[in-house]
Amino acid sequence: MKFELGALDRRAITQGVVRRVAACGFLLALASASWGAAGIYSCVDSSGKKHTSDRPIPECLDREQRVLNKDGSQKQTVPPRMNAEERALAEERQHQKALAEAAQKDAIRRDRNLMLRYPNEAAHNKAREAVIDELRRGIEASELHLKELQSDRKPLLDDAEFYKGKRLPGKLKTRLEANEAQQQAQKDIITQQTAEIARVNALYDAELARLRRLWSGAAPGSGPVATPSSPH
Repeated sequence: MKFELGALDRRAITQGVVRRVAACGFLLALASASWGAAGIYSCVDSSGKKHTSDRPIPECLDREQRVLNKDGSQKQTVPPRMNAEERALAEERQHQKALAEAAQKDAIRRDRNLMLRYPNEAAHNKAREAVIDELRRGIEASELHLKELQSDRKPLLDDAEFYKGKRLPGKLKTRLEANEAQQQAQKDIITQQTAEIARVNALYDAELARLRRLWSGAAPGSGPVATPSSPH
């Protein structure tokens, strides 16, 4: 059986062919443009052989590759790819750089907060004295408690005199031991608070030295940075 194509059918087929040709042309143009944008890779490998390609050349991964424009002019250069050891070193350098940048940002932030908190030396001295006074009050309370414990111990010692050379009653022995432990605890507190006063003063001294630089116009985060340990 034989079929005849009408005029409309022939026109539809023709239009379809035209559209497909146009689409192919567009894709070829796009591919050509992409290839042209990427450039032409060129290098000479370790044996002296010259290579060119539209992508990085495997034979030259250990050396620099030139990327050329379509007219032959140089567009850029691609550095050699690193081996595992070189890549690890580069990553470590990048890591250290990131740490340094983070530390610098933190130093700037702390310096700015420091100046906001203490606009002048009087404000800083006032804050120092407030902390030191609190510690001193703690020492005074422990010293007072220690005197009370020492007073409480005297009658216990007097009772123990009756048992000189003998075994102390359990209740009296327990009270003496408890009193001794409580006295030692207060002595330890006094020692710790005294050491804390020295530590706080050292921190405030370092902070004040930093503030004086900042008050004089030093940029936040520049030069020696304040210790991150806060005395407050």
